[in-house]
Amino acid sequence: MSDQQDRIMRLFIEEAKEHLDTLENGLVDLKSTMKDPESVQEMFRAAHSVKGGAAMLGLDSIKTTAHRLEDCFKVLKDGPVNQVDQTAESLFLKGVDTLKDLLGRLEGPFGLRNEEGEKLVQQVMPVFAQLETHLNKLASGKVQAARSGTPATPTAGAVPANFAVEVMTLLKEMLQVFKQKESAASRSELTAVCVRLYKLGGKIETWQSLVKTARAAIVNPKNSYKVLAPLIIKELKEAGDLVQVGKVKTIVPSKNLLLLAASPKPAEASAPAAPAAASKQVALPAEPKAVVKLLLKTFNKKQLSEIAKLLVQAIKSSN
Repeated sequence: MSDQQDRIMRLFIEEAKEHLDTLENGLVDLKSTMKDPESVQEMFRAAHSVKGGAAMLGLDSIKTTAHRLEDCFKVLKDGPVNQVDQTAESLFLKGVDTLKDLLGRLEGPFGLRNEEGEKLVQQVMPVFAQLETHLNKLASGKVQAARSGTPATPTAGAVPANFAVEVMTLLKEMLQVFKQKESAASRSELTAVCVRLYKLGGKIETWQSLVKTARAAIVNPKNSYKVLAPLIIKELKEAGDLVQVGKVKTIVPSKNLLLLAASPKPAEASAPAAPAAASKQVALPAEPKAVVKLLLKTFNKKQLSEIAKLLVQAIKSSN
């Protein structure tokens, strides 16, 4: 491979990682993402971009996987799917996990071999077929998505018997990443662990809300690992223990974690010359109504109540 080809391949990999972040971010809570058509459109464009880049480079397995993801996001984008369920979210994540696996192998020392790429594609194709069928049933009303008002308290067997142990295993991975140099790449690794922690919690809303809050704190580049690591590891560890003993209703993010998650994030650079590997960031809207809309989309009622109290205290102390 020539130096120019090598540069093009590295550029594709970095851009594909950004698109993967977009997909994972939207799938962490697909029900909320569905409320924003632009977010669904962005996920569709992310899959489309990976497909186009892979096709240009002759990466057939990546192109095929991204193409099937694009087809499924198109159903969400164009079809009358008003509400999704855990089944759709889980199947989407399996597809994205395969795409992530393919890109990881491509970036590895031996590259992505055709035979291993084809094997992974064959394994994931039934998943995409099941997902597309399920989405079409949701659109036609033949399958009703689970209502958002489903009680958060898990039934017996709803979580793994060794839930706390599995949480600790993932937290150990997270701690190792926290020990690395702060960078867009290491923050991406941390958010990937958050996605796995989120999925581990099944339908436990309080656990998933805590993980989402932790992830929001992690993606803010203003928050240092020195501050994030002890707080996030401690709260997720304690919450894992609470899930294990069935006390899920008592899981609430601390005020400190809420502050780290809610702190403003700098706007994403829009200049064409911006590096392809730059991490995606969310700008805080200038209009008060837009800020309220963003907060309502990001946090639940308990978290918003805590944020409101903190804001009132901050205003009083500044007077």
